[in-house]
Parts: sequence; structure tokens; C-alpha cells
Amino acid sequence: MEEIKNRIERLRAAMKKYGFSAYLVPSADAHLGEYTPEKWKSRSWISGFTGSAGTVVVTEKEAGLWTDSRYFLQAGQQLEGTGIQLFKEGLPETPSIEQYLTKTLQAGQVVACDGKCYSHGEAMAMEAHLDNFGIKFDVSEDLFGPDVWADRPSLPKGELFDQPVKYAGESAKDKINRVREALHSHGANSYIITMIDELAWVFNVRGRDVECNPVGVAYGFINDDKAVLFVLNEKIPQSLRTILEGQGIEIRPYEEAYEFVSKLPKESKVFVDGARTNEAFFRAVPKECRIVSGVSPIALMKAVKNETELNGVRAAMKRDGVALTRFFMWLESALDKGEKVTEVDIDRVLADFRAKQDLYYGDSFDTIAGYNDHGAIVHYRANDESAYEVKKSGTLLLDSGGQYYDGTTDITRTVSLDGHPSPEIKSDYTLVMKGHIAIATAKFIEGTRGNQIDILARKPLWDNGLHYGHGTGHGVGCFLNVHEGPQNIRMDNNPTEMLLNSITSNEPGVYRGGKWGIRIENLVRCQVVDETEFGRFFGFETLTLFYFDNNMIEKSMLTADEIAWYNAYQARVYETLSPMLEPHEAAWLKEKTKAI
Repeated sequence: MEEIKNRIERLRAAMKKYGFSAYLVPSADAHLGEYTPEKWKSRSWISGFTGSAGTVVVTEKEAGLWTDSRYFLQAGQQLEGTGIQLFKEGLPETPSIEQYLTKTLQAGQVVACDGKCYSHGEAMAMEAHLDNFGIKFDVSEDLFGPDVWADRPSLPKGELFDQPVKYAGESAKDKINRVREALHSHGANSYIITMIDELAWVFNVRGRDVECNPVGVAYGFINDDKAVLFVLNEKIPQSLRTILEGQGIEIRPYEEAYEFVSKLPKESKVFVDGARTNEAFFRAVPKECRIVSGVSPIALMKAVKNETELNGVRAAMKRDGVALTRFFMWLESALDKGEKVTEVDIDRVLADFRAKQDLYYGDSFDTIAGYNDHGAIVHYRANDESAYEVKKSGTLLLDSGGQYYDGTTDITRTVSLDGHPSPEIKSDYTLVMKGHIAIATAKFIEGTRGNQIDILARKPLWDNGLHYGHGTGHGVGCFLNVHEGPQNIRMDNNPTEMLLNSITSNEPGVYRGGKWGIRIENLVRCQVVDETEFGRFFGFETLTLFYFDNNMIEKSMLTADEIAWYNAYQARVYETLSPMLEPHEAAWLKEKTKAI
């Protein structure tokens, strides 16, 4: 904790040098990623808070962390003794960062951040708000230099690799041409690629620069004449260089990206997605160029999976279901024998079972194995110091996923470890299940947005005075980031409609601090389910294949239709996975998937 305080004081010294009265340290990196390479984990380094979302604000005398309800418990623990105050976002009494700054600072003072790590949309909103109070906003400086962060990691230098068409379903050349057509449809002719998952998708490359996400650090640019990949030279082996150049992709040094943008010809009409273009790139665009605003064409294209990708994901789900079946058989046997099993062991053993499956690449995120009250910490990560020993009693919330070369998985199950959950646990679980089924069976008109169907998952809980603070669903990539947009299912307003053939999670939950957490998650594909004179109606195909714990269900709380869906899902899990299992494994799964 003293080291955290020392780091903050070194940052304050750097702030004083530049005349900054406050400095913002977001979670994002210079590519606006949620999951960042070590070089850009400045927010974690300065605060000790390791959650994936949050912003630290350091002023001359105070420091605070703003984060959402997923991390209230974790942040409270990790910030203790650092002198950094926790600001719980979303609560009525919590000021926004903008409100805090305008109350703390005076006209003429300067708020600063690294413009490479702030989206244009965020920077524009912050600047406008501060300007109302005469406070200046500076995005010119990354203060985490040697004087502040002496041993800061360098840019990752691992090699990128090709994602072949047999998994991608479309060549990079064809994707680039589709992007050009989309730009023209908006009256634009140029696009700067800040985000590395967008770059990975459009150029059909992958990498190992970010833990759990198969992406590599680089920038990109597409206009009518060229497609450019800005990347460290050592990251491109000759075999990949040949493939990329064969697709019409020019390779330039990583450090030239901003200078390249600053020299765009005046006839350039640059498409800017405020959420996906960093502020440094926006300010580098020459003033003579036209700016065209909208949602990234690559984000929209990436979200809509082609048949090759969908078939790959379906195949990955089967292998993932097999791995999970074998893992839960192991866990049940180990607990029956009285063997010592910790939350860390669960993480390790589950990864081992996944690793035995074909086309396995790695975990798609850090496994969340929360036993009893640890399940109430939404993004809990066990370590040797914090891990509980898991007993044959209570509940286990297990949220995990795999990256396979043909698809990405993300699944949460909450199970009773002795088969005898309390009535209160069963009630909570069944209410969550009702919300899960409501999303899985939803039917909605084409053009519906995720925030318009989010209530379906929450209503059973709200009717009983319960709530969860996280979103109900996030987009999922295909051998890409486990979190992607632009579509989602959550309370926040999102103008992006649910996209046909996009993949989204369905994961309502409920969390009782100090007791237990419950979450149920499958991935679903948006599909056409009906067409009438009123238009096309969409719904979901559930892709995930693994059983629900029958012991957790209070059947009397379910309707006949909900029971029918539940039993049909359990039957499909058995019918699909059993041919891939040994006879004794299939017999075990048959027992687990009995109709209720």
C-alpha cells in the first residue's frame, strides 16, 4: 500500500511539471481495448485495482477510483490502505467524474490525460463539460514515463499469425473491399483503425499480445487506394508478410501511424466512430479533411458472423461442452473422495480439460470460480492467498470460456455441491432462470435494440425486489475478444439494434454479499423466427451446450412453457454431447439432464 502511495506522489510530481491539476487514468490502452497489454495497465499499476473497468482520477491532494457494481466488493478490498477513495458508479449519491472535477477544481486549472487512451467521444464530452466551468482539458501527455513508472513494460513483440479463410470464412481482401463500400455509403473514403480486434478481423491476423484475447498490437488504415498495417517489424514473419501483401495490405512501422494520419490529403473524408477512434488520432487528422461520424463499419461487420464462423462456433461449443462434462465429473469425484480442491485448482483443472480438445488456443478470459460468498463478487479471480477450499456443500459459481481457432465460448453455471440447496438459494436461482429463459425465447421485431429486451431478464427479479448491476448480454467474437460490440443487452441506451447472426451472451444473475452469487449464462445467435405482414421477427438460437443443475430449480415457480423449454434444452445437451463421450460419461450426463 505504501508503494501505491509513492506511485501517486511521483505522478503528482509529473503533473506539477506540466501544470496539470488533475490527471485521468482510464482502463483503456492506446487501442481503446478493455483487456490491455502490460505496457498500458497504468490504472492497475497506479491503484492496485485489477478489475477490467474503472478510471482513476488523481488531483493535487486526492485520488479516486470510479468503477461499476461488478467491482464494488473487489475494489473496496484492493484499495484499502492506498488512500484512493472508491466512487461507486450508478449510485444516486455518487458524483460523475465530471461533477467531481468541476467541484474540486477552479476556472483556469487543467485536467489532463493521455489522448491515445481516451476515445474521441469521451474526450469531447469531458472537454465540453469542463469548458462550461472554465477548466481546460489537455490530452497531449502520457505521464507514465521513466520518472513515474521506471520499469514500465515495452510494446509486446510477439509475432502475429494468419487466421485462414477456412476459419474466417472470408479473405482479408474481400473484407477490405466491403469496408470501402460501407465508407462510401456514408460519404466517407478513409478509416483509421484504432482497436486491435477490428484490425485482427479485417486483416485476418491474430496474436498473443493480450491475455486471453488472440489479438496483436498494431494500427490500421483503409481508404480507396490502400490498406495499411502499422506494426513493429519483428512482429511480422516472412510467411505472414507474403500473405498480407498478397491481400493488398501495405506494412509500415508502428510508430509512423500518427504522422501518416497527420499527412492525409485534404480530400480525405475520414470516418470517425467516437467510441472506437482515440482522441490522439482524431486530433492528428488535418483540419482540411472532412469528418464523417457514425458506428464503425468494421464493428458492425465483425459482429455479424458468416456461416463458416457460425459453424465453427457450434463445433467449438460441442467440444467445450465435452470438456465441461469431464471437469464436473472430476470435481464431483474429488469432493466425494474428500480430496482438497481450491478455487485455484478449479481454474487449473478446467483449463487442462479444455486444452485436450481439438483446436484449443487458451482461455477466453480469467476463470471466475466463486465458492459460496465469493460467488457474490461478480468478477472474482481466485489466487493462492484468497482462494477458498471447495467443500461438498454450498454453491459454486463458475464463469469460464475457451478460445478455439474456430470459435470463442463463454459460459456460467451455478451448481449445488451437495444437491441440497436451501429454499432461498433455489428461489434466487429459479428467478434468474426465468429471466434467462425469457431472453432465450424472446421474439421481437427487426430493429429492436438490446436495451428494449433487457427488461425480460430483470422482471422476475424486480417483481421480487431483486436486481443485478451488470449487463444481461455482451457481444462475443469468433476467435476474437470475448467482449465485443456494438450490440448488447443491458439497461443503458444503445442505438445499435440486435444484429442478425450476431452472437450475444444471455447472463442474468443475482448476488447476495457474504452469502452467494448466482449467474446463468449461455451464448445465443440472433436469428429470424417469423415473418408476417408487419415485418420480420427475430429471436435467438442458444449455442452453448452444457446442463443446468436440476437440484437448483424450484419447479413450482416455473410456468409450463418455461418447464418445456428447460427440459428441451437439457435433452438437446445430452443428445448432442453423448456421442462424443465415453459410455460412463454419457451415463453420468444422462442423469444430470433428466427432465424435471
